[in-house]
Amino acid sequence: MSFLRLPIIICFIYTSFGFSQNPEPDKTKQPNIIFILTDDLGYGDLGIFFQNQRKITYGTAKPNMQTPNLDAMAQEGMIFTQHYAAAPVCAPSRASLLSGLSQGHANVRDNQFDKALADNYTLGNVMQKSGYITAAIGKWGLQGDDRWSKNGNTWPAKPTKRGFDYFYGYMRHKDGHEHYPKEKLYRNVGQVWENDLDVTNALDKCYTADLWTAKAKQWITQQTGANDKPFFMYLAYDTPHAVLELPTQAYPKGGGLNGGLQWVGEPGNMINTASGIPDSWIHPDYADATYSPEGKIIPWPETYKRYATAVRRIDSAVGDLIQLLKDLNIDDNTLVIFTSDNGPSRESYLPGNFIENTPDFFESFGPFDGIKRDVLEGGIRMPLIARWPNHIPKNAINDKPSISYDWLPTFTELVGFPAPANSDGTSLVPTLTNEGVQNPSHIYIEYYQNGKTPGYDEFIPEHRGRSRQNMQMIRLDNYVGLRYNITDPKSNFEIFNTPLDTHQAKNLAMDSDMDTLQNLFKEKVLQMRRVNKSAPRPYDSLHVPSIKLLNPKIGLEWLGFSGAYPWLPNLYQLKPETTGITTGLNDFDFSAVPEDYYVLKGFIRIPEDGQYTFNFSASEKALIRLHDAMLVDADFGYQPNAKKSEIMRLQKGFHPIYIYLQNKRRIQNPIQLQWYKSGMNEEPEPVIFYVE
Repeated sequence: MSFLRLPIIICFIYTSFGFSQNPEPDKTKQPNIIFILTDDLGYGDLGIFFQNQRKITYGTAKPNMQTPNLDAMAQEGMIFTQHYAAAPVCAPSRASLLSGLSQGHANVRDNQFDKALADNYTLGNVMQKSGYITAAIGKWGLQGDDRWSKNGNTWPAKPTKRGFDYFYGYMRHKDGHEHYPKEKLYRNVGQVWENDLDVTNALDKCYTADLWTAKAKQWITQQTGANDKPFFMYLAYDTPHAVLELPTQAYPKGGGLNGGLQWVGEPGNMINTASGIPDSWIHPDYADATYSPEGKIIPWPETYKRYATAVRRIDSAVGDLIQLLKDLNIDDNTLVIFTSDNGPSRESYLPGNFIENTPDFFESFGPFDGIKRDVLEGGIRMPLIARWPNHIPKNAINDKPSISYDWLPTFTELVGFPAPANSDGTSLVPTLTNEGVQNPSHIYIEYYQNGKTPGYDEFIPEHRGRSRQNMQMIRLDNYVGLRYNITDPKSNFEIFNTPLDTHQAKNLAMDSDMDTLQNLFKEKVLQMRRVNKSAPRPYDSLHVPSIKLLNPKIGLEWLGFSGAYPWLPNLYQLKPETTGITTGLNDFDFSAVPEDYYVLKGFIRIPEDGQYTFNFSASEKALIRLHDAMLVDADFGYQPNAKKSEIMRLQKGFHPIYIYLQNKRRIQNPIQLQWYKSGMNEEPEPVIFYVE
């Protein structure tokens, strides 16, 4: 089994991606990037992923949706059949996507809606630092401070404070539950912001899916030819999530520059569908739709006509946007990504005379078990389509596992830089371009929700009504480790070969040849995360497992790199200029080596199980990992020589350590690292390092 040969720190495999040592990205080759994120859209909702095959298999016996524009996008690009959301609910999922951090490191976890996204690297500011103009349009929900405030001045983590030059959309999470912000038909929420200005009052009859699309088209058109900068857009729809409201009218004919949705810009008539009757139009393919189980003709309930119309509206919007790229002659130089934030939801937020929307009507979860809030595949496996003419092959299928926080390092590589050292993701550029070797993604998810998996007939009996509570999922190669309702922090993982067992019905954990993988899962989930007091877990009290060394000796390997980067980079994506071994941090004269950056790698020896405090300071930027866990992040916003202190529970034995360091000023001793064990002599001592 190949997983047994995985290196201990799989995220630091050395490869060369062709970056120069003094990168000067060719701006003429930097692609525009549009990242489209939908809300609660399931893997099974798209034709190309599931609905088309469902129609072939069942004909009229089961209801069926169509997504012709997304199917066409897939035919012109690549579908990802094993792509994961970082979490099974929107706030933590979006926080991980935007930050490039897993749920083992992201500051927004569980159900922490409206919590401030950490002031660190984001998709927005890494693209800004790479020379892009950036925009976030649609749903945000990570602004922080008082979640109920209508005063935008109190929000510390607005998009414009997290790397986006322009924002138009819903700032608060709760606003995304209403799709007519002015009329507020079903929910007394809905406040639209343009940067720091509340613009809600002018938005008569504006259905948000239409509003975000029209604004996106206007902004893209304004950027084209306006300056020499490429653009990055994060377009986050709030549909088909929450209240299943309908548009005012049919999608305008045509598309692109002169057709489809258009920004009018007149108060009361801001977009060209701001007329007619709000919440009134059902797509004609679904208006009189029926299905015939056992030969009996049954009309679709209106709830599902609404859901299908909402999905089709997004489909039409994507076709409209792609036509715009063609009309503006930027199609070949624009990468478009389409995906969702988590699995489908059974919420509908419609009044009592409507039946509840349940994902089993269309099998929105696809060939999987689980929905939103499950870490079963149906809650976290996402449809993803990537389109970039003449760069991504047509009709391509990628079946390699990946996860949403892979996109930040993917985009930085596309624009000519290695990823920030703090990123947990893996660049997907080799997969997208079919050039080079794709490194494995590091797929880890943790989540808590006090609920149960629904008991749909499509799910295996063991998953119906299953208590969620604390959940954990990790994937290595084809094998998924899964834990639900964790009460014993040392409990075994269920193990599934997910590509062969989409419903996760055959638990392989009882097989004796899985014992090694079981132990590996238990070790890895502790070695790739940090405790977060706002999201306590049953396994927080466990010590991070150590490893054994056969022939340890005092020393620390170092690699030196020259260059200029907008952040402390993941130096393992570069070729070192110089290498060597020193006996310790304070024994190495950094001023004698003319390099700008260093990676120092070795092992620390923990004398006994316990809680250890690490004291740290650096003259410039630095980052330290123990195993895959981020011990110290002193890059974004770090003030030189500022002292930081971090605590980790560590098992007796050796632990791999990786120190990333910037030293452009050629300081002789640019970093200080000391430690002590809690409850013993708490006088900090220099860390002693080992090599094998």
